[in-house]
Amino acid sequence: MSMAAIFIRLADTEPMTVAAWRMLMGAAIVAVPTLVTSRRAVFGLRRGEVLLLAGSAACLAVHFATWIASLSLTTVASSVLLVTTTPVFVAVASHFYLRDRIGRLTVAAIVVSLAGGGVLAAGDWDAGGRRLLGDGLALAGAVAVSGYLLVGRRVRGRIANLPYVTVVYSIAGGLLLVGALASGAPMLGLPLETYLWIGAAAVLPQAVGHSLLNWSLAHTSATNVTLAVRAEPVVSTLVAIPVLGEVPSWTVAPGGALLLLGVYLAVRADVSRARRRPPS
Repeated sequence: MSMAAIFIRLADTEPMTVAAWRMLMGAAIVAVPTLVTSRRAVFGLRRGEVLLLAGSAACLAVHFATWIASLSLTTVASSVLLVTTTPVFVAVASHFYLRDRIGRLTVAAIVVSLAGGGVLAAGDWDAGGRRLLGDGLALAGAVAVSGYLLVGRRVRGRIANLPYVTVVYSIAGGLLLVGALASGAPMLGLPLETYLWIGAAAVLPQAVGHSLLNWSLAHTSATNVTLAVRAEPVVSTLVAIPVLGEVPSWTVAPGGALLLLGVYLAVRADVSRARRRPPS
């Protein structure tokens, strides 16, 4: 998943074009084994389950639309650090979605993460409103994917992984395609190299990376799943230096450290809630 930002930058085309093609390609890849092994599970979904999957897909579509757009406006380091603050938003959403009480650790996670975001924003301030807009879109992507993970956590216990990702990716791809066409983003006639880089993003980060995250949702909490992607900003930032020639500003180190600390506190809060929660 850490290579997603690099592949997207190398594709060098409109953000909605990348988002739509990546999701559609990813859906096609997982649909093949699903139709061979789990066709009955897909067509046997109940109406309530389909609505939940549609909600999950909508969150995923918003995530990709906003995050990929952020990569065209701000640095890889800032974008990926901010979009992977998901555990903080999951912890807050759990208060309303799962009726979990917001404790001191969660409050500390929010405060520390806000401080880290503030440091990153300060580093991007001199670059003008374009960078700050990109930072804001990356945060919006983090909020959206939080909803995607929370809904996934609710349904993954009773829907197998392949049917789940096939339906969600397909719906999200359809939504992004509509968005791309409505915005006038080109879908055809692009250079072959662009399609190859988008295809790489669809295979490795999408069909493999995101699908494994969804598999994990049936076995651990949504917050702990998001902890697994904390290496993403580190790897993405390091790879962007030689591949894209993008050296991060000095604020990335302290701001990123605060964001990582905030995520760690959010995960600790989630573990504490899980221990206090009575067995079902």
